[in-house]
Amino acid sequence: MFLKLKNPLVIFDLETTGTNIVSDRIVEYSFVKVMPDGEVIKNTERVNPERPIPLESSLIHGIYDKDVKDKPIFKAVAKELSAFLHGCDLAGFNILKFDVPVLVEEFLRADVDFDISKRKLLDAQKIFHMMEKRTLTAAYKFYCGKELVDAHSAEADTLATLEVLDAQIKRYEGESLRDLKGKVLGTIENNVQILHQITNDNMVDLAGRFVFNDDGVEVFNFGKHKGTPVEEVMKKESGYYDWMMKGDFPMDTKRKLTEIKLRGFQK
Repeated sequence: MFLKLKNPLVIFDLETTGTNIVSDRIVEYSFVKVMPDGEVIKNTERVNPERPIPLESSLIHGIYDKDVKDKPIFKAVAKELSAFLHGCDLAGFNILKFDVPVLVEEFLRADVDFDISKRKLLDAQKIFHMMEKRTLTAAYKFYCGKELVDAHSAEADTLATLEVLDAQIKRYEGESLRDLKGKVLGTIENNVQILHQITNDNMVDLAGRFVFNDDGVEVFNFGKHKGTPVEEVMKKESGYYDWMMKGDFPMDTKRKLTEIKLRGFQK
């Protein structure tokens, strides 16, 4: 494997009941842990989402209600999964916008503390879209010269992502990485810390409701306050905090909002 690791790196993929990170649930997960010495450990299982799987979702990933009716619920395996992921950095395809937020929400619902603040997060899709702007199937063909068999199977997608991420570093090492506006974010290096920094440079909460501006200040990334510092809004419009806490926002977003609000009052 070409990618240099200091910590274990877990590449993962989730199949879910839908695409809403607040209300949808995991039906299958696949975690592939790559150790610094190259050892690979697979952990793939299905879970009961405790709700019907919409037909449109089943048609994509091939998992139906009958396939998970006798499987454990996520809360039953949450502590074991947290232990498996302990001390690991995380990687995957589109994990920043979907898989990581969904996983964190599931852990929070299970009352298991799953802190990602000290983990490096690598999203092969983000690098790919910045450099080539295509899908996982196309990425696998482009970087690895292979056809992706069993696409939308969690383990097949996970293993393909591992190969894509490894091939990306081989191809782009030493090249500048730019965002969609052409801003140079950094240089691709065979270093998980550097890759984490340049692909997650402005992320505050996992859902992207808040981002860091060019001055490193958390600002709203949606609605009437888009671009306005969060602390400023919290001090001038306290009702907005209450609206968000009661609204259909991810628990992680609400947690970050509360941290920023409390920090502002301590100054």
